Amino acid sequence: MNWLDKIPFLPLLLIAVMLGMAPYPSQPQPHLLEKLVMLSQGNLSKPIDIFDLFLHGTPLVLLALKGIRALGRSKTA
Repeated sequence: MNWLDKIPFLPLLLIAVMLGMAPYPSQPQPHLLEKLVMLSQGNLSKPIDIFDLFLHGTPLVLLALKGIRALGRSKTA
């Protein structure tokens, strides 16, 4: 996980917000939220929808992992 430590927080945060909230004016809810609702309802079956969930969700997962690692290091130091 050393590669994750090398990624700065700010660019990762900006990417996570931009992809997590996209598309901005075209729909009433963000794409990521739409895909998570589809997943919870069992409707996420098309390959494009699975790819969309992966694409829009990966930066948020990486940001969460980086934050957890940073908190873990600060408590042990």
